[in-house]
Amino acid sequence: MRVRELLKREIGSLLSNDYSFNALVTVNDVDVTPDLKNAHIFIGIIGNESEKIKIVNRLNKERGSIQHKVSKRVVMKFTPKMHFKSDLSIERGVRTLSVIESLDHDRSKKDEGPDNSSNHE
Repeated sequence: MRVRELLKREIGSLLSNDYSFNALVTVNDVDVTPDLKNAHIFIGIIGNESEKIKIVNRLNKERGSIQHKVSKRVVMKFTPKMHFKSDLSIERGVRTLSVIESLDHDRSKKDEGPDNSSNHE
């Protein structure tokens, strides 16, 4: 658990300071294998589909450099091999919230309707 949080913080800091993207990019989670040899980094990307694919491909292509930078910041016996993956959970959450907001908006419009008194039977 401690390694996950440490990697999540350091990779997030590294991406925001050393990289520039045409989208909002966050590190949502890091899943480290029990032997600490591999880490799956789940990246949240708010942008269009083609940008998401480009960003994940770029991060995987540059993972050696990212691993090297992380190894200088984090003292570990060895730095896990990083595998970057797109995480859609934030997007699903945003879509869910917008649906809830539109339902609330529709309900409040209905409650404010001019013929509200005729609904009582």
